[in-house]
Amino acid sequence: MGTGKRRAKPGAKPAALTALLRPFKRGKVERPLKAWVSLPAALLANSAPWRSPPRTNLPSTNPCGTVAPGPVLAVEASMATEKGPWVRRWPQVLVQDLKRRRLLAAAGMRMILHSLILGAAMAAANTQAAPRGFTVEDMVNMERVASPALSPDASRVVYTVRTTEMNKNRGHSELWMLDLRAERALPRRLTQSDAGGSDPEWSAAGDAIFFLSARSGTSQVWRLPLSGGEAMKVTDLPLDVDNFRLSPKGDRLVMSLDVFRQCADLACTRSRLAERMKNKASGRLYDRLFVRHWDSWADGRNAVLYSGALDGNGQLSGAIVSLTGSLDADVPSKPYGERDEYRFSPDGKTIVFAARIAGQSEPWSTNFDLYEVAAAGGTPRNLTAGNKATDTKPAYAPDGRTLAYLATARPGFEADRMHMVLLDLASGKKRNLAQNWDRSISEFRWRPDGKALLVGADDLGQHRLFSMDADNGNVTPMTGQGWVNEFDVQGDTLVLTQANLASAAQLFKLNVDAGAGAMTQLTQQNGEALANVRFGAYEQFSFLGAKGETVYGYAMKPWNAVAGGVYPVAFLVHGGPQSSFGNAWGYRWNPQVYAGAGYATVFIDFHGSTGYGQAFTDSISGDWGGKPLEDLKKGLAAAAKKFPWLDREHSCALGASYGGYMMNWIEGNWADGFRCIVNHDGVFDNRAMYYSTDELWFDEWENGGAYYAAPKKHEKFNPVNTVHQWKTPMLVVQGELDFRIPTTQALGAFTALQRQGIESKLLIFPDENHWVLKPANSVLWHHTVLDWLDHYLKH
Repeated sequence: MGTGKRRAKPGAKPAALTALLRPFKRGKVERPLKAWVSLPAALLANSAPWRSPPRTNLPSTNPCGTVAPGPVLAVEASMATEKGPWVRRWPQVLVQDLKRRRLLAAAGMRMILHSLILGAAMAAANTQAAPRGFTVEDMVNMERVASPALSPDASRVVYTVRTTEMNKNRGHSELWMLDLRAERALPRRLTQSDAGGSDPEWSAAGDAIFFLSARSGTSQVWRLPLSGGEAMKVTDLPLDVDNFRLSPKGDRLVMSLDVFRQCADLACTRSRLAERMKNKASGRLYDRLFVRHWDSWADGRNAVLYSGALDGNGQLSGAIVSLTGSLDADVPSKPYGERDEYRFSPDGKTIVFAARIAGQSEPWSTNFDLYEVAAAGGTPRNLTAGNKATDTKPAYAPDGRTLAYLATARPGFEADRMHMVLLDLASGKKRNLAQNWDRSISEFRWRPDGKALLVGADDLGQHRLFSMDADNGNVTPMTGQGWVNEFDVQGDTLVLTQANLASAAQLFKLNVDAGAGAMTQLTQQNGEALANVRFGAYEQFSFLGAKGETVYGYAMKPWNAVAGGVYPVAFLVHGGPQSSFGNAWGYRWNPQVYAGAGYATVFIDFHGSTGYGQAFTDSISGDWGGKPLEDLKKGLAAAAKKFPWLDREHSCALGASYGGYMMNWIEGNWADGFRCIVNHDGVFDNRAMYYSTDELWFDEWENGGAYYAAPKKHEKFNPVNTVHQWKTPMLVVQGELDFRIPTTQALGAFTALQRQGIESKLLIFPDENHWVLKPANSVLWHHTVLDWLDHYLKH
């Protein structure tokens, strides 16, 4: 498939060059310098016949008559051997023409023209690399910007940049900083260590950065003075520090460590772990769930918050005290827990945190409560015992009088709408803020003046930032198209990372009182590496889906699409299912990888997706194979009608998690829909899934109760019941460390395919969980998937 540009025939002159030479041939040379100045632009307009010449260190003469290293002689040699007689002759013809008109009598002027022409040729060859599509190798090696943190005076921002070390098959993060006071500030690298650095936090005075690093062999907190010098270790504990927060006054540190709660000190935990390593018996005995969670077997340890005082040099001094060890809980929660689940009060004297008591019911409970405890140690006090659903991500108002947090209303439903609650700490009175705003909040920050909260939420295929008035709850959008990932605010300055379907996350600056159009981009990560990459153009569309309701989706062209072209389709189905496949950038299911391989892509936010109101999100529960399948059918048909470049007859469906479930469901219920299918970590048998997955609350809510209590509801949309109708070739992918959708689900699907003689392959990753994260595995995964699509859609 072509690029859409007409290529010049071998030996033909570029049209722009012909036009440039025409005045000389006709004797119109009154302003030859004007022609010389326009030469580079003319050549850049059509550089197809020019091949990149070899570079050399031979000296060349520039128009000013000085000698500088350059590639002119190499260019000349390249042109002299290029096919086509005009390439060999046109510099000489031009010089003879100029001689005949006696405009360049001096040899120096001949060299000027010669240098200009050849220099322009070199510029065209070097700056106009042929455009190409985006590849998985590009994606895996991209630098990733994250964790922006503003200095107290908002003059600087520190952030992390993750690079990929393919030789070590890992990602590696370091800290960088930008001076926001400078007009064109260049990023300054702050750390450089084989162990990397993460989780930056500013000192109260803005004179140092605290961060996590394993440069000493274990993960500890470090302090980097910005006045100069090496980073100094703040903590030197016998166990890893998993995450931390610095008190607003800089005199105390609170941190989370994995410990045996029965142990009196950290040394006891380290000793017990060492004893286990020496024990030749490998058996583990359990008396309650979780036995395993996400990708790890339970080993008896909990994530516990500890607090310790810092001296005047920012070093941990004295013994640390446990703040949450009296509770049978993980703080922050596992496996996704983050430090947004605990915070200091503005005066640094109190800690508030979210915790779910484990007991015997943890795998089917979503009851997180907020607890308050003295930062120096004490007994935690439950602030939200009345709500049996989730209360999480607490944050004190700047004046310390109000506590804001996120809450759900329905116990057992993890995808319920997260709404904002304000708790008056003096009276204990709670009020729901912006209760009628039908969006689910995922993260928030107080404005420093306490007048509003900045909140992030999915919204019609975007993830936008909004300002929520703390008094009346009025909500105002602050960003437009795209996906806001993380943000921080100081004074009236806001920094955020934002991505879209054609760009990974970049760092932006915004005044909190300004609109989205006032954002200033601060980073240009991957610009040079992807300079010649042409991304697939994309467009959001809508259609009437199930129940006659409006459903949204996106369609993306391949990178090399041309007018009138028709392209095979990769039909992507998102997981969750309560999530969104919107205007975001991802490193696992990125439509641009398919666009780069010559495929058009279509992806639908079917009933159950987030960002379209809670009723829309609720509508998938108990109906996994109903409305969502109808939306997918109608969405693909609507896309094919709207976008004539989609080759509907040559399409393949792909999905992971719930998307993988849908692949198994499509096999038996949309038999003629696709030429091939890719099923990654998909549910195959609802009954076996319920009795082997980790988080039971999810299955029980989605299917109307425990399997033994509601078997008919679980079986209503069970893919295993339609195996006899399967016939579409399927690639099955599974991570063996996936305890959310265990390996037996993939083996069951592959067995069903093989036993019936259906073309199929199984790709297993022994060292991956629900996601494929290791760089080398990601490359293998993508090439295996693309080869599968190529086989059925391009051959």
